[in-house]
Order: sequence, then C-alpha cells, then structure tokens
Amino acid sequence: MSSTPAIGRVPVRDVRPAVECGRRPAKAVTGETFEVSATVFREGQDAVGANVVLRDPEGRTGPWTPMRELAPGTDRWGAEVTPDATGHWTYTVEAWSDPVATWRRTARIKVPAGIDTGLVLEEGMDLHTRAASGVPEGPEREAVLAAARALGNDSLSLQARLGAALAPEVDGVLARYPLRELVTASEPMPLLVERERALYGSWYEFFPRSEGTPQQPHGTFRTAARRLEAIAAMGFDVVYLPPIHPIGTTFRKGRNNTLTAGPDDVGVPWAIGSPEGGHDAVHPGLGTLEDFDRFVDRARGLGLEVALDFALQCSPDHPWVHKHPEWFHHRPDGTIAHAENPPKKYQDIYPIAFDTDLDGLVAETLRVLRHWMAHGVRIFRVDNPHTKPVMFWERVIADVNASDPDVLFLAEAFTRPAMMHTLAQIGFQQSYTYFTWRNTKQELTEYLTELSGEAAAYMRPNFFANTPDILHAYLQHGGRPAFEVRAVLAATLSPAWGIYSGYELCENTPLRQGGEEYLDSEKYQLKARDWAAAERDGHTITPLITRLNTIRRHHPALRQLRNLRFHSTDNDAVIAYSKRTGSDTVVVVANLDPHHTQEATVSLDMPRLGLDWHESVPVRDELTDETYQWGRTNYVRLTPGRAPAHVLHVERSSVSPQIGGPRAS
Repeated sequence: MSSTPAIGRVPVRDVRPAVECGRRPAKAVTGETFEVSATVFREGQDAVGANVVLRDPEGRTGPWTPMRELAPGTDRWGAEVTPDATGHWTYTVEAWSDPVATWRRTARIKVPAGIDTGLVLEEGMDLHTRAASGVPEGPEREAVLAAARALGNDSLSLQARLGAALAPEVDGVLARYPLRELVTASEPMPLLVERERALYGSWYEFFPRSEGTPQQPHGTFRTAARRLEAIAAMGFDVVYLPPIHPIGTTFRKGRNNTLTAGPDDVGVPWAIGSPEGGHDAVHPGLGTLEDFDRFVDRARGLGLEVALDFALQCSPDHPWVHKHPEWFHHRPDGTIAHAENPPKKYQDIYPIAFDTDLDGLVAETLRVLRHWMAHGVRIFRVDNPHTKPVMFWERVIADVNASDPDVLFLAEAFTRPAMMHTLAQIGFQQSYTYFTWRNTKQELTEYLTELSGEAAAYMRPNFFANTPDILHAYLQHGGRPAFEVRAVLAATLSPAWGIYSGYELCENTPLRQGGEEYLDSEKYQLKARDWAAAERDGHTITPLITRLNTIRRHHPALRQLRNLRFHSTDNDAVIAYSKRTGSDTVVVVANLDPHHTQEATVSLDMPRLGLDWHESVPVRDELTDETYQWGRTNYVRLTPGRAPAHVLHVERSSVSPQIGGPRAS
C-alpha cells in the first residue's frame, strides 16, 4: 500500500510567516513589504534555488520572486514580497535543483585543474542551450546562446570558453530565468491583505461632551465638530470617540470615581444604557442621530475617519437588563453582579454572561455594529475584549468582514500576552500594547524586536502615548520633555499611534502618587480646555505633533513595522533605530532621559541602511531641517526641551532594485 511522501523531492520546510501552522492567515496591508522564508536543501552537493509565488484573490499568479540564502550554510532562504490589493491571497515557496549553479561550482574547480575539461565544457554547453529556451527571445536569450556556443568552440582557449559562461551578464540573465529541475512546491499558505489603515494611521481620542460652551458646558456633536478642524490640522487620520450612548443613573459615579454622584455629575460613558436607549442610541445631551451623521460627514470632509468605542457592557438601566436577563450573571440572591477588576470596582456596570445565549449575543452585537456602520463608522475600538470569549469575537469579526472587509477592529486589551496575541490571530486588525510601560532602552528594544518580528505577521500595534485610564509615571514626573520624546517614539516606532486629548497640553497631574489615574479624570466629568489660550501662550506641543504626523506621511518607511532595526549606542539613555523602505531611509536617535542632556556615539549598521560600511552621506533632521554628514560612527548631543531627538532622512541610499522573475507555472 503506497502513500504520498510527506516531503517533496527538494525539501521545503518551515515556511514563514505561518500563523498557527497555516491554519490562520498571515496578515499584510496593500503596499506592505514582508519577508517570506523557508528552509530549503537537498541531498548531496548539488545546488538548489528557491522562489516565492504570490497568488492574488482571483487565483492569478504574479511574477515569482527569487529567494536568496539569508546566511551562508544555514539553508534558510528568504525574499521580500509586496501584495498590491486587498483580499485573500496565498503564497507558496518553490524549491528546485539548480544544475547551472552546480555546473559552475564544478567547472571553476575542474577546468583550471585540467580535470575532465572537455566533458565539463560539453556539459556546460548542453545546460546553457537548455537554459536559453526558458529566456524570452531577444538580447538576453542571445547572450545565453552565445555562452553555449563559446563553451562548444574548441578553437578558443579553455579560459575563454569558461569565461564566456561565467560572464556577469550571463549570470544576471540566468538569475532572472534559471533552469529549474525537480521543482517542489510547499503547501499554499493563506495571506489576508487589508486596507492600509489596518496598519498605518494617527489617532486622536477626545470626548465630544467636553467640547461645550460657557453658556452650555455639556458639548454636543454640533459643538464638538468645531474641534475637528484643529485635529485634522495636526495631521491625524482617525478621530476616536468614547461611547456616545445614553448613560445610566443607577450607581452613577461622581467626580474622581466617587460612589455618590451629584445632580450635575454626567456619569461614565462606558456605563451604557438608560430608558433613552442602549448601544444603538445617542446620548440625548450629545444631540440626535442626525447630528452624529453630520459630525461624521464633517470629519470625512477633513480627511478624518471616525472610530467609535464598542463597549459590550451595560448600566443597570440598559434595556437589555430587563429584556434579556439571561445575558447577565446573577448571584444567589437574584441580584446581578457588577463588573470588577480588583482592586477596581465598577458598580455602575453589569458585565455580559456569554454562555447562556451565545448565538443571541452574536446576533445582537452584529445588529448594533451594522447600525453604526450604516451611519459611516468603519473603525471600532473594542473595550476590554479580553473579558469576553475569544470565539465570540472570531464569529463577530468574521461575519462583519465577510461583507465589509474595510471595517477595522482595534483590541483594547492590556492583559496577558497569550490573550493579546490570540485576539490578533482570530481577527482583530489592531492591538493596544505594553508601549506605555516600556520606557528604557532595553525595554523598548526587546519589546519592539518582538512586535516587528514574527508577531508582525498577525498583530499590528497601535502605540497610544496616553489614554483616559493611563497616565504613566514617566509622564507624571518627566514634564514636557517626557511628552515630547514619547510622542517621537510612538510616531516613529509604530505605523499606528495615538494620543488622548490633553496630551498636547502635557496634562500630567495624577489622582494620587503611585497611581496612573488622572486627577479630575474626564471619564467622570466634563473637562473644558482653552485651546486658543494654550496655543497663544505656547503651553502646547502641538507643533511637534503636527510635524511628526507630516513626517510620517512623507516617509513610506515610517508607514511600515517589519522594517524596524535597532542600532548601537554607547549610552543607555540614548536609543537609535532605523526604518527603510525602497529608497526611503529614516534614522531616529532619541534621548530617553527627560531631565538631563545626554551624549552618545551612534554606531550604524550601514548595510541595514542600504549603504556600504565606508560611506558617508548627508542626513537631514526632519524636526529642525538641519543637515549633517553621517557615516558608520556619529556623535550626538540631545537636550530635553530643545532637541529630544533626531529624525534623520538619509539623503542618499544605495538601494538594490528588486529583481522580478517569470510567472510561476
């Protein structure tokens, strides 16, 4: 009884990226470049080659991409590919025996040594004649045929006959059109390609209810729309709104999370639901659904997408509590348990119980999401997804994206790595991260190496420098310089980054020392800000934020994640890294110490920049427009408040063009 061999004639092993061994698709966005790699080898001494074949959502194969051995002797081969359309793709690694490369290696030894010269040259003639048949008609085919004729011309010297076949132009043609034998293909690996916003974008979070007037402190969609122009002027792509739904009154929280609310306390937006409605309704104080539509239209007209918070939880006053009591946890005395995250308690919120009616909750969630999609929302920031079943989100996101693949979901999950990674694998397009708590050079280097490595095949980070819940000690004690350098890091390390309103004003007063809650947190009260006065008095870092977003738009390298590389510095208070895409190369050097001037020697890995080790090139600081001449080693001096970082564009880069090959068969 025969069976199909598990390994092909030329073994192709460990193809990457592979998410759950290929059971789930790796992810990319249109125009994103990433590496496909595999272990390729064969028995004996014969040479092998490999290439990647991309198949688009229509099943069409593009030009295959030649692979190269990533490090001599490792048998690990790789090549960079760039899908150019959204949809479900596949990629396959083809490995093959390379008889021409095998012959060249033998001929270089035997012919100079006078061993079997006639036979070796005749074999070479036959191989080059065969190889020429795979080259398109024209000068390139003629070059290979000329080499074949020279190999068979015994009127020429041995050196001339061999030299004709080893000529660089012949080598270049056969690199593009190799003679492939024993071609062996890996299993196709799935690839999901989504729109660019799934990877790249600048986010701004604000509470519309705080954008009121002296006469009417509680803001509306109409008054909040006036803030959109300034947000767009700072270069943001996405404006993210906390929940906009009716807020419950039962156990409503007061200012600074007190348990007793006064008559003027507005409550927590995440305590969703009241007699006015639930997740598909608009808080009456914000206006009407038509007002929301106008807000979305105004944002769109300014080039902004609106992201809406989706918090799957209820206040005790939510219509679901009475209509679907089975959707909630009931204690032995019949009461419903409120939400907790010890030591925090959320007396104004009832969490959902999923296991009594999962199908019903999926159906209702889809109804709510599609309601807001119909009103122009194509991005949802999902609150605490890690407190709900993973399979629930997998079903919901798959259903939405089956009909609306442009809709994106951001997982707000500050939790254990296994949960965060799994949420990304099952469908969330973006993820919150531990960036807020990574502040030293070692922490940032280790964490970003992880995020930009194999995890980048499925998990896309969004670096929020602060949130309404998180005011890190680094910002509390570092003052304006800390806000500046963290903005530089977030905007240049990650393709997606964001700030919560007030960051540009360097708001950093905690509720209590040792905690991360804001004093007078906007979660519990309105927070009026005098934006005009802050701009007039210079009490803002808006110019820096605007500049960073402008730099990001001008540099394709900063819109990628997997191209991040760190470089050496001799001072742990100074970090250096680069991003390179095509001919665009950006080097960032930042002072992580918000209190003191720091000096360092930066040692660049020049080949990572597309440069030779000995080269010296002009670099322009995109923050100051100053130009320097940089080479392998460079001195920097960075002073908080004056120059928190260099964001350097390498003016010249010796970048090798990508080589395309013939279409795969």
